Amino acid sequence: MNKKVNIGIVQMSCSADIDANFNKAVEKIREAAAQGAQVICLQELFKSLYFCDVEDHSNFNLAEPIPGPSTEVLGELAKELHVVIIASLFEKRAQGLYHNTTAVLDADGTYLGKYRKMHIPDDPGYYEKFYFTPGDAPLPGETDKTGYRIFETKFAKIGVLICWDQWYPEAARITSLMGADILFYPTAIGWDTNEKDPVINEEQYGAWQTIQRGHAVANGIYVVSVNRVGREADQQFWGGSFIANPQGRLLYLAPHDKEVIHTETLDLDKLDQYRTTWPFLRDRRVDSYQPILKRFIDQ
Repeated sequence: MNKKVNIGIVQMSCSADIDANFNKAVEKIREAAAQGAQVICLQELFKSLYFCDVEDHSNFNLAEPIPGPSTEVLGELAKELHVVIIASLFEKRAQGLYHNTTAVLDADGTYLGKYRKMHIPDDPGYYEKFYFTPGDAPLPGETDKTGYRIFETKFAKIGVLICWDQWYPEAARITSLMGADILFYPTAIGWDTNEKDPVINEEQYGAWQTIQRGHAVANGIYVVSVNRVGREADQQFWGGSFIANPQGRLLYLAPHDKEVIHTETLDLDKLDQYRTTWPFLRDRRVDSYQPILKRFIDQ
């Protein structure tokens, strides 16, 4: 019998009302579960507007401990609906120490742990280095607690990376090598409304989608990317959430201008077929990759 899992994605817009955003996400999780979703992924920082477009110390008040109030509510919801929930939150780890973090709640409500975003951008409109410390690099014997990791949920082994991590094949490769069946990317990215060249806008979205589909191909893995939608300050978040199979084919593509709840069935038993047909993992030359540990190969 094939091992199939129903993946639910929630692409939504957000407002300045934290409670309203959270309640909206809860309702959309319920809708996804009613569609048959078993693993449901929310977009990056779904509880608030994307506050990293400015450097404002008052925004640190949005952060919370993880586990904490949000994971407690979502854990109860996961238990009630018998679904896995992937929830991106602003974490306060300690005074003056904050992370962009995704928590995973299993279908029995158990808090399985968290992944802290490893790659932090600092671009116009995306001043994340002001707010977020990168996730800790894994220590020997602690790969289950820090750095890249997977979560063994009731329905599948999943890997979670976050937004800017999308551009780094190393992150996708490592998470895949740890045994993930599906790689999730909660995301918040869009077009700068001050950019008037439609070709640049088209290229940026195309690059974002293409590189993630490439991760699916290179690793023989399903990729699920969940983006927000709507206008916030000078950003027009482009939606366009998608699900790709291990050969990069789009199984689902969300619109750029609408909120979406979508459920897609993925056949995990096909992973072996994809990986034996195109055996990229078999043919890796791990003995030749030492140079990748350099910042730049200039000698």
